[in-house]
Amino acid sequence: MTVSLDELPIRDDLRGQKPYGAPQAPLPVALNVNENTHPVPAEVAKDIADSVARALTDVNRYPDREFTELREGFARYLGHGLDATQIWAGNGSNEVLQHLLQAFAGPGRTVFGFAPTYSMYSLLASGVGSEWVAGTRGVDYEITAEDAARQVAEARPDVVFLCAPNNPTGTPLTLDVVAAVYDATDGIVIVDEAYQEFAPKDSPSALTLLEGRPRLAVSRTMSKAFAFAGARVGYLAADPGLIDALRLVRLPYHLSALTQAAAVAALRHADVMLGMVDEIVAQRDRMTRVLAELGYRPYASWTNFLLFGGVTDPAATWKALYDRGVLIRDVGIPGHLRVTAGTEAETTAFLDALAELGRP
Repeated sequence: MTVSLDELPIRDDLRGQKPYGAPQAPLPVALNVNENTHPVPAEVAKDIADSVARALTDVNRYPDREFTELREGFARYLGHGLDATQIWAGNGSNEVLQHLLQAFAGPGRTVFGFAPTYSMYSLLASGVGSEWVAGTRGVDYEITAEDAARQVAEARPDVVFLCAPNNPTGTPLTLDVVAAVYDATDGIVIVDEAYQEFAPKDSPSALTLLEGRPRLAVSRTMSKAFAFAGARVGYLAADPGLIDALRLVRLPYHLSALTQAAAVAALRHADVMLGMVDEIVAQRDRMTRVLAELGYRPYASWTNFLLFGGVTDPAATWKALYDRGVLIRDVGIPGHLRVTAGTEAETTAFLDALAELGRP
């Protein structure tokens, strides 16, 4: 006999909630979850496989609890004078963000973000028993330093999420906003740079703001630019004192020896792994141009995806594309849909399918 969720003694604040998830379907063109649709290059895959094979010979032992080699690799990759004491990592950036909330949020505390933004933020806040407070964005989903600081000062949150660039809108976030928000709160400020590698090469990272700001954390992921979504590796940079706080909440040996070996090997080939970024950006820009020609409204994006408006019936358009073998994402913003920039062939398939539907 089975019981429903409502019949179990689940926490009251979790009743009625739905788990995070995007539709998964075996369609020829899947452009719905912002993955890097390019496969890992063969020479890199071989080195990763060899590294994992070597790690397997010692898999009877617990892994390096401090994942020292991996942290050193991330510090080298990020640059900006960082060292391993300023790096943390986890099983995907979601676990890294969860560690931050476990350490600095919790019951009786609040977590703030500017909506619409990454839907996992509110779910992570609920998971640690915190209240989620949604701020607002301006025209075209942009945020100004003055307005951001005002909203944060009024809300007085314990943790602030800044998604830079923003998901699901692709909107850039300028560093003056980060600095203003930091000065407006005594809480932790998290800048989620999951898509930073797709921003213009001359755009500065929030990593440049870390010095002298011990409450600032800048998170990244290997899932997007590194084409490593299935490996589940995320990381952040922050003051060593903040990193110490995360040790209090992580599970013992939370990063497996196999995960560490695979990520270290991938970082050795960072230049090759990131070689596909320019092609993805080119396809994103191509979609921007063609979507506008088709009568839709694509928003400015510094990511590997596009949000576009002017969709009369998002559910019907999503289904029509699905029936044509193309999977994109309805993110719940009225009149809008989101699509990932894939390979040239995948981008062509999406644009051709959308063109078949006629002008909106």
